[in-house]
Amino acid sequence: MAEVKDIMDAAQKKMEMSVTYLDEALATIRAGKASARLLDSVKVDYYGSSVPVSQVATIIVPDAKTIMIQPWEKNMLREIEKAVQNSSIGITPENNGEHIRLGIPPITEDRRRDLVKRAKQEAETAKVSVRNARRDAIEALKKAQKDGMPEDMAKGGEESIQKLHDKYIKRVDEVFSVKEKEILTV
Repeated sequence: MAEVKDIMDAAQKKMEMSVTYLDEALATIRAGKASARLLDSVKVDYYGSSVPVSQVATIIVPDAKTIMIQPWEKNMLREIEKAVQNSSIGITPENNGEHIRLGIPPITEDRRRDLVKRAKQEAETAKVSVRNARRDAIEALKKAQKDGMPEDMAKGGEESIQKLHDKYIKRVDEVFSVKEKEILTV
């Protein structure tokens, strides 16, 4: 019985990682309001290393339409400005010599639809990952059955893995629908 539990735990861990990945991926998709997590994907060159902006500057969100980036070192202003311009967030930074200001423009209806498509692709990637975890677990159970595990124990394990799969697919759908609603809210 320990083998079934080990296989289930491994599958659950992989499925949980898929949902966590989806959460992080959706956080970088702009939904029309300012959020410090919008800059999570922006990397800046810091003494030869590529690091997130949040590791070289303070990120402040004073209101729903503005993000302020206050570098810890003055010489990082240009680097951060370049990194934001070259990123996929689509916002032009304003550098005043002290800090960088990002004005979050309102999103057009076409852009909202594109963002929903991108979020849906991320959700589908997470679902594929959950399905792969299920497949790996079932294969492990079949292998264990060949190595001497009773058939009814293997079948019970498969049913448990299917229930786990259904639970995580539902969580992926819930995370996506929350983000979709956030994107489409004007």
